[in-house]
Amino acid sequence: MHRLLKIFGTLTSFGMLIVIIQGALVTQTGSGDACGAEWPLCHGRLIPENPTIETLIEYTHRLVSGILGIMVLIHSAWSWFILKHLRETKFFAILAVLFIIFQGLLGAAAVVWGQSDAVMALHFGFSLASFASVLLLTILAFEDGKHIRALVPPVSRKVRNYYYFLVIFVYIVVYTGAYVKHTEAGVGCNGWPLCNGQLIPILEGRTGIQFGHRLAAGLLFFAIFAAFVIVYKHYRTEKAFFHTTVISFILITLQVISGAIVVFSGLSLYATMVHAVLVSLLFGAVSYTTLLVDRSRVH
Repeated sequence: MHRLLKIFGTLTSFGMLIVIIQGALVTQTGSGDACGAEWPLCHGRLIPENPTIETLIEYTHRLVSGILGIMVLIHSAWSWFILKHLRETKFFAILAVLFIIFQGLLGAAAVVWGQSDAVMALHFGFSLASFASVLLLTILAFEDGKHIRALVPPVSRKVRNYYYFLVIFVYIVVYTGAYVKHTEAGVGCNGWPLCNGQLIPILEGRTGIQFGHRLAAGLLFFAIFAAFVIVYKHYRTEKAFFHTTVISFILITLQVISGAIVVFSGLSLYATMVHAVLVSLLFGAVSYTTLLVDRSRVH
């Protein structure tokens, strides 16, 4: 059922992950202004001549983002038509389109007029929200036709509210991480887990920004660990709920480890890219788990 939609949705989800990676690459390499203060043209041309590495990074990010923007529009409209009988379809279709538009407009505005670091950190967040919405639309296509009982864990109201909090908290932590990148605060703390040899450093400048992100990420680890313990004790027979919670715990553990590697490697490009991929997958996993528990409200 819905074979072509599943294939297209999978390709679009993977493509959005590539856009996120490219965006992190642009930030990490400082390539954001490599096409000049012009958009959509690059140095006055549709295709730049004799581009530098930085120009290629920025140009390919723009090109892939444009292609994926079209794919997201097609996927959202297709899902809206084919999966309109599912309660969540229209919501995620609208979110996917809105966030991909916001992401494109913010990127263009940053090139032409410039933006503050605080605003530019939203660029990554918008891309992530669009990715998660596309991913959930794709999952809906795979779920359609299956027995709904297996996809509605009988959770309590407290557990449901906890997951609402958790998905918002993940997004906040993602924003703090993006803010660290845009303010170049990755160098604010030497060493890990201590910051400049201190448990709590002087909270000012880049050190304060970096330490704030570390603190938020640490709290998120324990928040997801708590969710894992609750689900293991009370809901481990609910396969979809249990498995996605386990995946979330594995991803947050890998995320913490990758964050330490980023510090020990001197903010190496590859470590930073892995860090961005892991947090994207984590947000997708927690978003799906939140979708599962939200269904308990109406079933």
